Amino acid sequence: MSKIAVAGAQNSIGREILNFLEENAYPADDIYALEPKAPLGTMISYGEDEDLDVFNLEDFDFSKVDIAIFATSAEISKKFVPAALAKNVKAIDCSPAYLSESSVPMIISGLNDAQVSQAEKGLVMVPSAAVCQILRPLSKIIGKFGLKRLVVSTYSSTSVYGKEAMDELFNQTRKIFMNDTLANDQHFFHKQIAFNVIPQVEDFIGDETGCEWAINAEVKKIAGAEIKVHANCAVIPAFIGCGAFVNAECLEETDVDDVLKEMKSTKGVTIFDKHVDGGYVTLTDVQGENNIYVSRLRQDTSVDNGFSFWSVADNLRAGVAQNAFEVMKLLIK
Repeated sequence: MSKIAVAGAQNSIGREILNFLEENAYPADDIYALEPKAPLGTMISYGEDEDLDVFNLEDFDFSKVDIAIFATSAEISKKFVPAALAKNVKAIDCSPAYLSESSVPMIISGLNDAQVSQAEKGLVMVPSAAVCQILRPLSKIIGKFGLKRLVVSTYSSTSVYGKEAMDELFNQTRKIFMNDTLANDQHFFHKQIAFNVIPQVEDFIGDETGCEWAINAEVKKIAGAEIKVHANCAVIPAFIGCGAFVNAECLEETDVDDVLKEMKSTKGVTIFDKHVDGGYVTLTDVQGENNIYVSRLRQDTSVDNGFSFWSVADNLRAGVAQNAFEVMKLLIK
């Protein structure tokens, strides 16, 4: 069995990647957990009964492994991915560090698997959680009817920023219930996040945010540069999960019945769409789930061949970690 390194093993996505490896019976002896500047003696759990040593990423010898998965920031990936590639290790990057490089394909398992063969350097990328849960339900629709335009609105939990942001939500919520001031608990976000919605994910790039720009760029890299994309991104006061309203316009004639048929047969997608109160899926319903859930599927009569749907998923698990795991299996093949 292949030897696998997971860089960023102590952050939320890295932990979920380790969970997938353990759940699929990859032996602990074949897994290396890596973390920048990890102190000697650091350990991390691997399933219920085993622990892994956490090795220092700065001095790790990548010749020990066959595949390296980088669940790290773009800055860390830029610094250490070349070290893995120099040892002829195949690498998967979960950050946008190599988004602009045409020789590095971006893969959603089940949508564009064949592009793995285009990885000239042995490096592939996986997209953000939001793009995965937008495009995976559309994978068969894109192949059959083509895609002309996407308008998406995403509602991301604080986990999109990591533990520090989740802690700020927790602390603010607790203080509000205790009728305490938030003056010393508003560090990560520029606005109060508890009981609020913030229409900004990542820093501004001109008149759009980094997340909005990335959704546009990632969709085009995966599904075609000719697709028109407009994204609106907000952070909501939730700990885990991401929801997205998606309006899609196809190139070929289609209707909502065609779309429903294709989505029902798409691996990793579950349709739960009952047109009654509560007949849809929300963020709290999908925590710990592997699938992407679709509700509120309906015709968009404002355009030809248009439809819209609500997509929700555990952004850490179904959005990134599972896709990285599935792409890893493609590289092993």
